[in-house]
Amino acid sequence: MGLAQSTVWAPLSCLRDCSLVDSRPRGRASLYFLARPELLDLLAAAEQLLAATGEAVDLCPTYGTHPAPEGPAR
Repeated sequence: MGLAQSTVWAPLSCLRDCSLVDSRPRGRASLYFLARPELLDLLAAAEQLLAATGEAVDLCPTYGTHPAPEGPAR
């Protein structure tokens, strides 16, 4: 994934504790995989939703990545 181990360890540990992923050793590393096949359907639906609405979310003045325009507080 190109991320530091410390960055992904806590989320993967949480997902494993919740029985959503499992792991097995592979050399000095661990290979993580989905423990429940129905998660593939959920992830596919999330990808479709983001493809359909991702631009709207990105442009949202509250949650998007673009700075909100300055103006009077509401």
